Parts: sequence; structure tokens; C-alpha cells
Amino acid sequence: MNHQTKFAESHNMPTRRHFLSDLGMGFTGLALGAMLAEDGIVRAAEQAASAPGSAAAPVNEIAAARGPHHAPRAKSVIWIFLSGGYSHLETFDPKPALNKYSGMTFDKTPFENPVNSPLHKKRFRSVPSEDINVRDVYPTIFPMQVGWKKRGESGIEVTDWWPHLAEHVDDLCFVRNMWTTDNDHAAENQIHTGRHKLDESQPSIGAWAHYGLGSLNENLPRFAVLGGPTRSDTRESIDSLYLGPQHAGIPLALDPKNPLPFGQRQSAQSFEQQRLEYEVINQLNELTAVEYPEDQALRARIRAYELAFRMQAAVPEAIDLAQETEATSKMYGLDNDDTKVAGQRLLAARRLVERGVRFVQVFPSAYGVWDSHQQLKDNHTKLCRTVDQPVAGLIQDLKQRGLMEDVAVVFCTEFGRTPGLELRGGGNTGRDHHPNGFTIWMAGAGLKRGYVHGATDELGYHALGDGHYVTDLHATVLHLLGLDNRRLEIPGRKRLEIDHGHVIHDILT
Repeated sequence: MNHQTKFAESHNMPTRRHFLSDLGMGFTGLALGAMLAEDGIVRAAEQAASAPGSAAAPVNEIAAARGPHHAPRAKSVIWIFLSGGYSHLETFDPKPALNKYSGMTFDKTPFENPVNSPLHKKRFRSVPSEDINVRDVYPTIFPMQVGWKKRGESGIEVTDWWPHLAEHVDDLCFVRNMWTTDNDHAAENQIHTGRHKLDESQPSIGAWAHYGLGSLNENLPRFAVLGGPTRSDTRESIDSLYLGPQHAGIPLALDPKNPLPFGQRQSAQSFEQQRLEYEVINQLNELTAVEYPEDQALRARIRAYELAFRMQAAVPEAIDLAQETEATSKMYGLDNDDTKVAGQRLLAARRLVERGVRFVQVFPSAYGVWDSHQQLKDNHTKLCRTVDQPVAGLIQDLKQRGLMEDVAVVFCTEFGRTPGLELRGGGNTGRDHHPNGFTIWMAGAGLKRGYVHGATDELGYHALGDGHYVTDLHATVLHLLGLDNRRLEIPGRKRLEIDHGHVIHDILT
């Protein structure tokens, strides 16, 4: 170290190394609009600072390099989330008792009053004061708003709003005894992170999958997001938090000309010009990485440049739906305005997992649209129509391509709807939020087909038995990918027992 450097450091002044490092980050930030780092260009700093097992490698990088804990059953996951809380009663858990005792209060039926059950307080965590929050305890029974019947060889009950999906009921595995604790729409984050709004935030299920597994395709993100997050306050549903920003979901737009905002080379810039520009950026990145070896944001940014270059070619091809046949497009409903949006997102999801993306999180509907406090019949009639054919098309497409042995599909929402009629504001046509019991289904790799696990009571109020808190779903999905959720620990970040969940072994083959 020369005399000038010693003097500068002893007087808390910026050294030449600090100056060049900070300058590098400045140029790096300016270059975000045209990211490029050809394979190998920015690896030098990573090799020095983050090779698994090296002294400078962050702990989460070492853990992430381990790969599966046991033989995986699935290579990829398509996680379909319907925002707002679809009614389990009018979809996949029909209850004829609601029609029989319509208009009666819970205490007038031959069944135990579910509000008096100890399960109610065990699984209900209100954000407002309970003495002013009447949600979830409306006592007047509201009849089912749609017909239903047993479907397929398995005889599983599905309502009439799902005619296309009902044709594939023998491929699906239903879990009818899910429960959660947040009775408001922060439950959208909870089903992805496992934590109530009042608790410390945790990484999302997709981020844990990204963190725990290597890539199947280095040219595409491990964790891709289509149609979401639905709002800024639902960013947690794809976030990675303390795992590091490199493990967060990457939202993709279904525009082959611009699938990655700020990720394409500017039209006036040649490929060679961009390469030379990033050679300079690489040198500055190396200086910065040496100066700040523990800077997670910097490390994620370096990796983002590298991945972004490769994605410039791979992502547009992956989401170019024009490559699909007319028959496939129709199967997903791309020829119908009602089903086009959901169909495009689900078809893109199939194309992504087909190319090796580990976890694709799909939001086929906009934020909160399934929230049916009023006009449930009209709302669900319309919304089921928008996703029924596209989801059925996905199942059919995965089957005919042989992907059902490699891909696990999850279809879920944040909570169910109340068996009782919502009365707030003089309402008489809808159901309120219901965290105490609801239904999700899964399909594909490692899962039983034409199977129902668990149940709610006769009125569809409580998940019976122990039920399954949302992290049981997480543990099951990670198990299918070859990961033990209890071994995904970060030193200094002790997770609670509820974060780990329990694998639902009964639904596995």
C-alpha cells in the first residue's frame, strides 16, 4: 500500500480503489437499460468471490449449490394462483347441505355450530379487533349458486362451472382440507410465503425452489412469473428477501419483441458495440466485487447482466406463442377473448417448463377479481369461464407431450368463501373471506390421480382433522422437487416450525 492510500484510509477519505469501484457501480447503473454480459464476461469476480466453498462465498450460495436432498419426482412446477379467493363451495368442494338448510342459521341444523368449534379460534387470526370484526361468522346459510355432479371414473364432485376441467378430473389430486390464518387479502402473500401479515416476512415458495436447486437451462430464469405480481403490495409472493435478490422471481411479459423490460439491446447499438461496452463494465465490476465481496445486491446485479444477455435470445423464443399450432392455440382458448389472457399465460408456462425453467408462477386473473362479497353467481360464472378451458388445455397439453411425469401443477387461491351469507352493507348475494377451510388441487409428477385427500365439514366450514396449513403445500412441492424444506436453513435465520410444514404423503404416488 502506497503512502497516498495509507493517508487516505487513515483520514477516512476515498482511496483510488474505492473511487474506481464506486465509479464502476455508477456506470453499471447507467447501463441497466441495455444489459449484456456474454457467458464468461463477468464470471471472474464470481469465481474469485463466490465459488462454492470459498472463504468469500456467502453462506446461501454454498447451500444453493448443494442441489436436491433426495431423488426428485418432478423437474419443474407450474404454480397457478387465482387472486381474490375463489369459493371452494362453488368449485371443487360442493356441499348439498347448504341447499337443504338454506336460510337457516348454523344452530338450527343438525350439525355442530362451526363457530363454536375450538378449530375456529385455533385457525382464525384477525387483524382488526375481534369484537368489531364479524367476518367469517355470518350464521345464515347461503345455498350453492351452481349445480354439481360426480365426474370421471373417480366420481369426484366438481361444479358445473368447470365443464372442460371436469373432463380431466381423473388426472387431478384434490386437497380439500387446506386452511390459513389471514382473513384479508394479505393472505395472497401468506399462501406463497407461509406468514401472516403481522409476522416477519419470509421468502416465497418459488424463491426457496430457486435457492435450493441448480438450473436446467442457463439461458432462462429458474423462477419465472407470468401475469404478476398482481400489485406492489403482493411483491412478497415472488420475493426472496434474505435469500438474496438473485433468487427472486423474474416477471416476463408475453411480448416476443420486449419480454424483459430494459433487457433488450437498443436498436441503434450493434452487438459488437454492446460487447465492448460490457467488457469495460466487467472490469469495473471486478473492482467493485473485490472491494465489496459481501454485497448481495452487487452480486445479484453481476449475475443479472450475465443472465440477461443469454435471455435476450432465449426468452423471446420461449414465449413466442406464434410457433404453436392452430390446434394447440385453440386448446388453450387463444381464439376466444374470454379465455385468451389466461390461455396465453398458461401456454407460455408450458413452453417455459418444457425448456427447463424450474418454477413458473402464473396469475391467470387480475388482482382480487375472485373476491365475491356480492354477486357471487355472476362473478364466478364469468371468471370460471375465463380459466376453465385454458387450465384444462394445459393438463391435456402436458399429457400429450409426456410432461406430466416431469411437471407438477398446483392450482390454488388464498382462502375459500363463507358458508354463511355475507350481510355487510345489506348484502344478500355473496360470501365473505373464509380461511378456515378451502380446496386446492395438484396434478402431474409424483402425484396420485383422480384422488381426494381430506375434507371439510358438512357445511364446508372447517378443514377436518389437523388439516393442512399452507406450508404443508410448500413442503410437498419442494419434496417433489427433491428438497427437504427442513434442511433449507440459513445460518442466523432460524425459521419457525410452521414455516417448514409437513409433506402431504397421502397424495404422493
